[in-house]
Amino acid sequence: MSSEPYGRPPSFARVSLAVITSGREANLLGNIHGGEIVKLADSTAGAVAQRHSGGPAVTAALDEMAFLAPVHVGDIVHTFAQVNWAGRSSMEVGVRVEAQPWNDPSTALLHVASAYFVFVAIDADGRARDVPPLLPETPDEVRRMREAEIRRAHRLAKRQEIESGRAGT
Repeated sequence: MSSEPYGRPPSFARVSLAVITSGREANLLGNIHGGEIVKLADSTAGAVAQRHSGGPAVTAALDEMAFLAPVHVGDIVHTFAQVNWAGRSSMEVGVRVEAQPWNDPSTALLHVASAYFVFVAIDADGRARDVPPLLPETPDEVRRMREAEIRRAHRLAKRQEIESGRAGT
């Protein structure tokens, strides 16, 4: 029997991706369409969820997406993601999106968006399956897990309040 604890630290599944944006992703204002940023963040978060859970995982919710600054055509967009919290079969993955002009490496990366995705690990039949617990290693990872638990509690309370209202209670 292994003496190692069951579970994985956030560093196990951490992923970063980068793409150069083009005019095909631009909106009518000439900036990169917000939906393109969401798609890139979801793809990055999905890779993290798959790595942490050890198999397929699907997006269950986009808990929050905050756009902080526009992304311009030609920017290099970087995404950084990690698991913030893991439950029985679900995980919250936080994504930070940063941008930098393609032709000026001296320009600091600009934080342009942040998002929190909820993923559910699934088996071959599409049913939820167990995921390893999260083992935070740093004070920042502990903080992220605590904040993810708050967001989860708010999601569950909101859902219960909506269901109660629909039931007329």
